[in-house]
Formats: sequence, structure tokens, C-alpha cells
Amino acid sequence: MKQHWLLGALGSGRRLAWLSAGSLLVSSMAATAATDIRVWHSLNPYNKAAFEDLVKNFNKDQKEVKVVLKAFDTPEQVEAALEQAKKRDDKPHLVQLDDSRAPDAIASRSYIQPLHALIAKYPIKDTKWFLSDSNTFMRDTKGRLLAFPFMVDVPVMFYNIDAFKKAGINPAVPQRSWKGLQDQLVILANNGSRNCPLTSDQTVSVNLENLAAVNKQPYTSDDNGLKAKASPAFSFDSMYIRHLSMMISWVRTELLVKPEHDKVAAQRFAKGECAVLMSTSSNMGWFNDVKKLDFAVSGLPYYPEVTQKPGNPFVGGSALWAIAGQSKESDSASVEFLSWLSQPKQASRWYQNTGFLPLTKQAFDQTDKGYYKKLGDWQDLVQTYAGNPGVTARGFRVNNYPQIKAMFQQKLDGAFNGKQPAVTALKSASTEAQQIMRQR
Repeated sequence: MKQHWLLGALGSGRRLAWLSAGSLLVSSMAATAATDIRVWHSLNPYNKAAFEDLVKNFNKDQKEVKVVLKAFDTPEQVEAALEQAKKRDDKPHLVQLDDSRAPDAIASRSYIQPLHALIAKYPIKDTKWFLSDSNTFMRDTKGRLLAFPFMVDVPVMFYNIDAFKKAGINPAVPQRSWKGLQDQLVILANNGSRNCPLTSDQTVSVNLENLAAVNKQPYTSDDNGLKAKASPAFSFDSMYIRHLSMMISWVRTELLVKPEHDKVAAQRFAKGECAVLMSTSSNMGWFNDVKKLDFAVSGLPYYPEVTQKPGNPFVGGSALWAIAGQSKESDSASVEFLSWLSQPKQASRWYQNTGFLPLTKQAFDQTDKGYYKKLGDWQDLVQTYAGNPGVTARGFRVNNYPQIKAMFQQKLDGAFNGKQPAVTALKSASTEAQQIMRQR
């Protein structure tokens, strides 16, 4: 039976109407769909939770951009995953990478977009970066910012106030001179802290890199490599030999627990097992959250015979790097997220909750003095980084430094284990560093 032409026409009309309505619905959904921004990181568990909380609030605040986080256990895992994904459509938009003391090399990668280029197109407004632009961290040779300095930390000396009081040390604060600290560690060991007077998870940072910076000495030649036309040289002189010899003696006499890497040393301090911990400030939020841990913060020790007043340690840590090859919408959305993180409310919250240095001057200025009440010298230690860090603390540039640092770690571990005296370990470390530096 043939369908009447009028019914057929009506049916076609309905179909066209439905198709038209469907098209409008799809178009409307596309217009309101959020732009996903993939962010990869390797934050420790406590700071990971703090970051996830910020991102959750960002995703609630608006509907145009959605940040999707992916966590990795180590920076090495991030690098490996990035290498595999750099040409795929599901590559991240922002990724946490270490400074590696050669940020220009990172910026030169084909899949990296320097931050200064990105924010030239999509500015982050009303933001004054906290870290002085005379500091070379995450900046190129022209002083331009290469990555978003969100995870910047400094090495500090954490100390357990209860342990110092139990040992009868008054005032209950560590000495800033290495000799004075040694005397206190003996007292601590004899009065309640025998199992762990001192520990550290930053062997190279404390005993090589910042032994130089805190004592206002160059770490490498050619202005710490910043003016090097060739490979700078490590000259570990008598200060280093004397210091490492003393550290070896501390290990033998159990004033210093043989340096523990990864999370062990910080976990022991958090449990109240160790009187002193030399580690990064990024553990501060975690320690603040431990109910029975009464601690404070001091600067790293120095040698008064070398410098009358201690200098600033090098800043370290990592930052969020932008990945190139994304759409304009994605780039704009990435900067929208970074702009939100830069706002005083979020930036000050991140600083206070983690122990990373403030992202912006506004974040530091809007942090109430009550936050610093039980943190010892933390406010003064932080504030100094808003100004000129000085020639020996601006930073350093060394080619292939991650490999060199790993080698330095092995040399120091060997010395602590009694395999080599200080002078031999340092001499071989210097020689091998030159060879690694020249590798392509």
C-alpha cells in the first residue's frame, strides 16, 4: 500500500525537525563542553593531596576548563611517560619537571613551550612573582621564565623541640655553626636521641651544593657555570675535604645516621625518632599535619671561619612546564588554570600547606604572621628570596647535572661507608664530573 504524499511529506518534515533539533543540541553541548587540561606530576603523598584539593576547587569554580591530574611516583617515571607520549594526542598540557640545573636544555626540547612564550599570548595578569628574577631558577640566559615556579623549595634544618628540651639544651634551637651543632648532637645522643641525633635525605645538596652557597663560596668555576664558555670545573678544596671528613666521623660515631634517601629519613623525623633532619622545605606541610610532632625550622649550618654571616642556599625543586603542539583553546585554558593558581587565595594556601616557596609576592604578603608562630626562622629564611640572592646563590648551570649528581651521591655514600677517605672521594668526583659534563 502506497503512503499518501501528504503523510510522507509530514513524516519527512518531522524527520527534518528532529535532525535539526538534534544538530542544535549537539552544537549546544559542544559549545558548553569543558576544555580538558591534562596535568602530570610526581608530588609526595601529602603535597599530592593538597594539589588535588586545589584542582577540585578549580573545577568547581567554573565549567569552561576541567583539569585532569595524573600522578607518578617519581620524576623519572614522569620523564619516561612524557617521552612516550610526546607525539600522541593524549600528551599532557602541563607537566612537573625538575630544574636539572639546565633549564635551557629542557626548553629546547621540541615538545616544550617556554612559559614566557605562552603567557605572551595569554597573559597572567596582576601577578608579581615572589622569587627574584636575579635568581636563575627556571629562567633562561635572558632572564625569561621558562616554567611555572609552583614547586620551588629550599634545603632547611628541621629540629624536634621536644628532643632538644629533653636533652636540656636551652634555648631549644640548633646551632648554626657546624662545630656548635656537633656539640649539641653529642648532648642529644647522650640524652634521649641515641638512635638518631641527625639524619638527612639530601646528601649532595647539603654537603656539596649548599656547602658552597651557605658559605658564600662558588660551587663551580666561571660564576657557577653561568658565564662558562666551556665546561665549568668542580674544585673541591680544603673546605669540602674538612667538611666531608667531619661528616664521615659523625657517621662512625653515630651522630649522623648514615644518609637515607627517598622517604625514610623524613618519615623517621615525622615519627619523632630523629632530633634533627636536613631536608627540603617541601616536607613542612606534612610535618605540620603530624599532631604529636613539635618542630621548628632553621637554616643550614655554616663555617664562621669561612664566612662571618651565612648565605642563602640554592633554590631547588621543580615547576610546571607547558607542552607544545596543543590547540589555541587548550593553551588558553592552561593559562587560565595557572592564573587561578596565581591568585593570592590559592597561592598563599599552597605556600602554607606545603612548604614550597611562595609563588607570588601577594601570597607571601597575605600570609598571616600567626602561620610562622611555631616555625622558628622560616619567615626570615623565606623572605630573603624576594631580594637579590647574591652572586654565589643565584644558581648554577652544569651540563648533564642529573647524572653528575647521581655520581656525587655514590661517591659520598662510599665515603660514609668507609670505602674512601674524603680527599680521594672528592678528587675522583671532580674528575668524573668533567667527563660526564662533556657527554652529549
